[in-house]
Amino acid sequence: MSDTISWAQFCNIDMRTGTVVDVLDFPEARNPSYKLHIDFGDDIGIKKTSAQITDKYEKDELLGMQVVAVVNFPVKQIANFMSECLILGAVEGNSVVLIKPQMKVPNGLKIS
Repeated sequence: MSDTISWAQFCNIDMRTGTVVDVLDFPEARNPSYKLHIDFGDDIGIKKTSAQITDKYEKDELLGMQVVAVVNFPVKQIANFMSECLILGAVEGNSVVLIKPQMKVPNGLKIS
């Protein structure tokens, strides 16, 4: 189990809903990955991320999918790519199942 965090610490994590608008192969990544462009709505816009989800998801399946991501992490360089958010998923070993809304919701909704 992880260390306990305070409610204030949790409130500092900005998790939002977004829609995947572009999916690209990422051959430069150390592990098989995709480059994703996610639309978080007018206030946040489109952010990029990479995700090691090639074993569970095809590119065409991801396009248009709504997901949940942390949007207030600092930019992180992964190979030659700058990741601007962290898409969330349930991790089992080396496999990730993405967390997504059960029904369509507006992009940019805050998760709480």
